[in-house]
Formats: sequence, C-alpha cells, structure tokens
Amino acid sequence: MQGVAYAGEGQKKEALASFRNALKISPDYLPALEGAIQIEYERGNPAAIPLLQRVLRHRPGDSTSHAMLAVMQYQQGNCAAAVGHFEKAGALFDSQLEGLHAYATCLVKLKQPDKAATVFQRALALNPDDRRERRLLASIQLMAHKPEDALATLGPLLQGNNADAETLELAATAYENSKDTSQAVSLLRQAILLDPGNANLYLDFANLSYAHASFQVGINVVSDGIGLQPRAAPLYFARGVLYVQLAQYDKAEADFEKAYELDPSQSLSSAAQSLAAAQANNLDQALAKVQASLARKPNDAILLSLQADILAQKGAEPGTRDFQTAMRSAKRAIVLQPTLAAPRGVLASLYLQGGQYKEAIEQCRKALQSDPKDRTAVYHLIQALRKTGNNAEIPDLLKRLALLRQQAAKEASERYQYKLVEDEGGDTQAQPPTH
Repeated sequence: MQGVAYAGEGQKKEALASFRNALKISPDYLPALEGAIQIEYERGNPAAIPLLQRVLRHRPGDSTSHAMLAVMQYQQGNCAAAVGHFEKAGALFDSQLEGLHAYATCLVKLKQPDKAATVFQRALALNPDDRRERRLLASIQLMAHKPEDALATLGPLLQGNNADAETLELAATAYENSKDTSQAVSLLRQAILLDPGNANLYLDFANLSYAHASFQVGINVVSDGIGLQPRAAPLYFARGVLYVQLAQYDKAEADFEKAYELDPSQSLSSAAQSLAAAQANNLDQALAKVQASLARKPNDAILLSLQADILAQKGAEPGTRDFQTAMRSAKRAIVLQPTLAAPRGVLASLYLQGGQYKEAIEQCRKALQSDPKDRTAVYHLIQALRKTGNNAEIPDLLKRLALLRQQAAKEASERYQYKLVEDEGGDTQAQPPTH
C-alpha cells in the first residue's frame, strides 16, 4: 500500500523500493509484482522480465502480461522468446502500430515471412493510405514468395502517375517473380527515369538482363548508369559480369579491375569490413583498435590477418616498414591457422605488389581451397596469371568470378529486404494496457 501511495504521488523510486520490500516478504504477492512491473516497464528496464514471468506462472492466460513481456523481450533482441508472447497477447496490439511492427520484425528475423505478412496486413489496416506500410508489406510478401499478393498490395500506389522509384522497383521485382518480365523491364525503366542516380536500379536491370540472356541490353543500361556515377564500383562489377557472358574477357577484366580500384574494401575480410565500418571507414582507427587487441593476444590469427589486411588497404608500399609488418602478420596468421583463407588472400595481394607472381598464385589457390567463394582470391589469381603470361585459365576464372558476383548480388538483395523491414520496424514504444 505504501508503494501505491508513493506511485500516486509520482515518487517512482520510493514506490519501487516499497514494492521490492513487499516482495521480499511475499515473492509472489500479485499487487506488489504488478506495481513493480509497471515502474520497471515504463523505464524499459529488463528487470521487469523475471517479474512478468513470475506473474505468468500464476496467471498463464494473462494477455496483458504476455503483451508487456513480448515488448520487453523484443527490446532485448530476444525475438525467439518474444514471438510466443506476441501470439498470446491476442488482439491487444491490434491498435498498436509499433507493437505490430515489432511482432512482424521478429517474425522476419526468425525467417517466418508468411506469418510476418499476416501481421503487417493488420498494421496496414490501421492506415491503408500509408505508402511506407504498403511497401513494407509488399517486401514481406516477396520474401514469402507471393509476388501476386505483393502486386495487389502495391496496386493503389501504381495507379496514375504518382508511383515513386522505390515502389516501381518493388513492383518490378514482383512482376519478374510472376514471370512477367516485359512489365518488370518497363517499370524498371520508369524507375530509372525517376531516379537516375540510384545505382541499385541499374543493378536490378543488370540482374534481369543476366537472367534472360539479354547481356548487351544490360551492358547498355549499366553503361548509362556508369556515365552518371563513374565511381560506383558495383556498376563496374555488374557490367563485367555481363561482358563475361559475351566472352569479351578483356573488357570484363578491365571492369573488375576498375571496381577493385574504386572499392579496395572488396579485398578486406568480412571481419575487417565490419571493423572498418564500425570506425566509420577510418582505417587508422581500425588499425589502432586491432593493434591494441594484438598487444593482449599476440598469437591471434584473426587479429594478425586483420592487421595485414588493413595495412594493405592503407597502401603499404614494398620495402616500407608497414609492408613488411603486413607480410609478417599474414604469414604468422597462416602458420597459426593454415585453413584461414583471409590471410592467404592478403599475402597474395602483397606478393603481387612485390612482383612475386608465382608465390601469389600459390597463395590464391590455397585460399580458394579454404574458401571457394573468395572473389578476391579469384581476381588476384587472374592478375597473377596474366603477369606470368599464363592466360589459358583466365576465361574460366572470369566466368567463375562473374558467377560468384551474381550469387553475391542475389544474397545482398535478400539481405537488403530483411534489413529494410528490420530498419523500418525500429525500436517499439508500444504500450499495451497496464496492470
């Protein structure tokens, strides 16, 4: 009762202390549990979670407790636990847009797009005129391999001449998945006219062209995009893939080389890319962080590989101290963990810089034994073979590089769709009815 009185006066700290004292006397006393839960929940404190679980042991059908626990688990990133509680909350979130987004986002993360689409339909029903909600639902329906449903969802946005480039891009994907390629091409062309600076639209067109063996058409469109964005590395990669299909290997190799020149991070290991991104692409900060970690763990193969990778990215020149450090780090990483592909890839790159082409070839081949999908190792192998005059393998390697690039583009597109939903979902501030 003291806690209730404090809460009524707005003295939450004192109220919580009183509720906790009551729970020391009687751990399952529901009024004290509910009072403490409400305060902790409003603060977003995960301390509310065990209290809610305690309530549900006594009242397993309490939809309000399930709703609050769903939100708390979602905020903690525990979607596996949150989904069950969202389900048991029943209709409590039907008027809560943020809560429905949280529920659907968790279902997407758990790779359950069919269920997520059903939840997003409930969200769209709250505001049928919201263009963003329609695009989100259409994205989920595409993930669930229901392009016809996605087109029905996007229908109101495609009427008249008011469709934006993002909507047209989604609709183009839906038409292509529905085997209506001509309509997909038409919509992509419209999207490009509306947003000619959007590199993703040209990449979509390149993928369509690749899928339907219209390689020259794709080259022409991607070339237009390069004309507008001459420093967009993905466009050179995409055009290089198309050139390979036409057996124009010199042009393909030139495009791949330009792409790597524009985006050196292509040669970074995934771990180094993440680290560089975390440091806002500041390689000096990334290197300092790796070296600080190496001071504590000098025989960590991953850290040594990262140090070599970042030094190479910083442009270490043969004969310099940084170049020697990079070489030593990569070699040491290989000794410590011979099956690790990343340091072999870096070592191959350093050997190429130093004119040691046979050694570069050896490291590329060993890197590909560990990771057959290592595009950088394939690219460096092409370079090294060219330098030694051994051109017989190059056409097949260019085809392999093109195929790996297409696979990577497809995977990136799928990740983007998931990321779109997760980003749009955001952190929920849903407030289900209180106890």
